Amino acid sequence: MVQANSNQSPDAMFEKALAIAEKHLKKAIEEGGAIGPYVAVAMIESAVNFAVDEVSHEDVIDMLRELANQVDEDAKSNPDDQI
Repeated sequence: MVQANSNQSPDAMFEKALAIAEKHLKKAIEEGGAIGPYVAVAMIESAVNFAVDEVSHEDVIDMLRELANQVDEDAKSNPDDQI
């Protein structure tokens, strides 16, 4: 990935990047209207494809596993939030 030229910690930089991504995702979902949920999933695929071009596929797989574990843990700790 492109090296960030910053004195911020990796966690702080990630949180800033996440905030930017969420802002753009919300706009894209709104623009999608009825297909908003599909837009969200398509953005995940697009982001993964981009990430694979920037870092190794092993790094992306590790990050996706971490994310999947987070989602699973959140679902287990908040069963009332599930549809």
